[in-house]
Amino acid sequence: MKKAVNQVSDETIVECIRNKEKIEPIVRHLYANYYDSLASYIRSNNGNDQDAEDTFQESIVVFIETVQQGKFRGESKVKTFLYAIMRNLWLNELKRRKRALQRETRYYDENPKAEESVQVSLRESEAKKQVADLVAQLGRNCQKILNLFYYQEMPMKDIYLEMGYENEQIARNMKYKCMKKMHALLDAHDEMKQHFKNLFVNG
Repeated sequence: MKKAVNQVSDETIVECIRNKEKIEPIVRHLYANYYDSLASYIRSNNGNDQDAEDTFQESIVVFIETVQQGKFRGESKVKTFLYAIMRNLWLNELKRRKRALQRETRYYDENPKAEESVQVSLRESEAKKQVADLVAQLGRNCQKILNLFYYQEMPMKDIYLEMGYENEQIARNMKYKCMKKMHALLDAHDEMKQHFKNLFVNG
C-alpha cells in the first residue's frame, strides 16, 4: 500500500509537467496517491505485482510526454487519464503475450516430430556417454578390444595381431573376460542394460 500524500490539484500537476518544473515531486505524488487503485486493475486482469509496477511506471512516462506535447487539455481528471493509459498499455501487453503463446503453441503443434526427434537424440547421446563411462572403467586393453570388435567390426584374426597377442584364441579369451567385466558393471547399473544392448551386439 502506497502512502497517500497531500492532494495536489490537477491544474498544478499539469502546469508543473508542462513547464518541466518539480516533476520529481509530482511523480512521487502520482505514485503515492494513484498507484494502488490503478494497479488493482492489472492484478485483477491476469497481472502480478511486477506487471502493475512496470505498467504504472510506463503510464507515468506516457502521461508526462502527452502533457509536454500539449496533447492533454484537461478534459478529464488526471487519474482518469492515467487509468486510460494504463488500461491500454496492459491490454496491448496481454495481446502481445497471447500472440507469443499462440506462436509457441503453434510451433509445437506443427513440429511434434521435430521435437520428439530432438528428445530422442538427447536421450541416445546421454546413453552413449553413460556406456562410454562404463567402458572406461574396464581398462585400456578392454576398451581397445571392444572398440575394434564392436565399432570397427574387425575380425578376431586381425584383432590379435593389432593387440600384439600370440594367437587368435588369446584375443578371444581376453574379449570374453572384458565382456564379463562389462556385464558385472552393468549388474550394478540396471538402467544401463538396455542402453548396452542397443549399442553392442551380444558378445
